[in-house]
Amino acid sequence: MNWARRLLAWEPKTARYDPENPPKFTVGLNILFAFSCSFTVSNLYYNQAILFKMADTFHVSFERSSSVATLMQAGYAAGLFFICPLGDLFKRRPFILALVAFTATMWLGLCLTNSFEAFAAISFICGASTVTPQLMLPLVGDLAPAHRRASSLAIVVSGLSLGILVARLLSGILAEYTDWRNIYWFAFAAQYLIFFLLYIWLPDYPSKNPGGLNYFKMLWHVLKLLFTQPLLFQASFMTFLMSAVFTSYWTTLSFLLSSPPYNYSSIVIGLFGLIGIVVICSAPIYSRLVLDKTQNLVSSIMGLGIAIIGTSIGTAIGSFSVAGPIIQAIAVDIGIQFAQISNRSAIYGILPEARNRVNTAYMISAFSGQLTGTAVGNRLYAQGGWVYSGSCSIGFLGLALIVCAVRGPREKGWVGWSGGWSFFKDDLPSKKQATQTERALEEAGEVSRPRT
Repeated sequence: MNWARRLLAWEPKTARYDPENPPKFTVGLNILFAFSCSFTVSNLYYNQAILFKMADTFHVSFERSSSVATLMQAGYAAGLFFICPLGDLFKRRPFILALVAFTATMWLGLCLTNSFEAFAAISFICGASTVTPQLMLPLVGDLAPAHRRASSLAIVVSGLSLGILVARLLSGILAEYTDWRNIYWFAFAAQYLIFFLLYIWLPDYPSKNPGGLNYFKMLWHVLKLLFTQPLLFQASFMTFLMSAVFTSYWTTLSFLLSSPPYNYSSIVIGLFGLIGIVVICSAPIYSRLVLDKTQNLVSSIMGLGIAIIGTSIGTAIGSFSVAGPIIQAIAVDIGIQFAQISNRSAIYGILPEARNRVNTAYMISAFSGQLTGTAVGNRLYAQGGWVYSGSCSIGFLGLALIVCAVRGPREKGWVGWSGGWSFFKDDLPSKKQATQTERALEEAGEVSRPRT
């Protein structure tokens, strides 16, 4: 184990931390984070399109093989709560590298085992350790300058969305024309490629709490934050409602399109997932042009407005026109994604020393919303069809808008709009100021760097 500890502790010159010249969050580093998050989060979704082939290989029922997907998601939920808060205690570079290496090594068991029980158990473990994206997103909040935080987060979040899309498409294609295990071998190689790239370029960053923290108090603090930080509570309540709407739509969509008057095949229904490409392409552009300049709450309201308009149209005409669910898919994906990026940008501005715990509290709310949306959407669709489930989504989005209206972007308390009504951020640097600042930092770096 000593050699592994020394391997993770060693840092190439490109990654070493210098307090007098801290690492700059470059475009290349931003893309590396997005790439790493994309092919890490994919681990959670490779199995969803090939569960029936797993059932054949392991000689189990389809119902039992579907437990692999459930266990992977359950492991991820456990990792969110029990592992992610440790990002506030440990140095992020060796912690992230250790998790990536551990996941990649355990993944080899998924490629080789012929035991379904072992496969299911390893899936849970890999799900728990596949939380590196939720450690890297708060790190973006630390490294990116405040006036570029939203657009930097948008690039990484777009990588997450791309990873989900690529995982489902790639696993389906490879399983159709080759053995389904090949997608697991692909993921195994991708994880070690990510480890190598991060090992070379992931910058070291000091622990936010070098004096140490009590682990169990940290877990309690995650829950306590939701009820002591008004901004976090507002953003988390919004993401709970938005996540419920998102999962309700995509869960009930297959029921709608597989029934009259559509009667679409599973392949055609699956192509609706390609609509996510619109979001992936537009989110970084929108974030740079709008989110970086406007108050985060204003951007959230704009996103919710887009989502509620699209959901209203889709609910009204979706039962008889395919244009309805298409419009709703685009509006829900774009609107909720933009609002989520705004919320993340806002919450990363509070309690820098507890940024990973803040992110954990936020993600627990999102995960709870996903579970709620799936259960409520299925129940309402069974009772009243597409209109019932869609009407509930409209209600959830309306409630999210009310949550936005209760507390203004500059309000420090729980309710009110103190501090002004301006839509734009107060701390936007002018182009001249930004240029002068960057030049000063470069000169400072040259001065502090020893001559050779």
